[in-house]
Amino acid sequence: MGTFAVNNFGDTRSGGLAGPMGLLVIVLLCIATVLLIRNMNKRLRRLPDSFSSPEQTQREAEIARLNADLDRPAAGTTPRNVEQPRSVTPDEGTEDEVTADNTEGDVASADRDERHI
Repeated sequence: MGTFAVNNFGDTRSGGLAGPMGLLVIVLLCIATVLLIRNMNKRLRRLPDSFSSPEQTQREAEIARLNADLDRPAAGTTPRNVEQPRSVTPDEGTEDEVTADNTEGDVASADRDERHI
């Protein structure tokens, strides 16, 4: 009944490494912090003084995208031979020009046909 506090953790006086290990962790964290601050300062110095407005950036991105679309050949088409003179007739494999047909008569026939929606 006389002992209220019992040391169940062993002898803390001999061979204790908690103090030196804690000091080592703190020193390593300080070194890492100093290196990170130096690196961030270098990166911040490289940034420009001011950035362009979001509208200007969006406009430049749209122009770059449109230029890339113009430079890329359309899907399914072969690039035209630029060196070929324009007075030469096209190859036999090319299609003729497509012309639009008037479809007004189709609307009238669709109204009379019950099956066609």
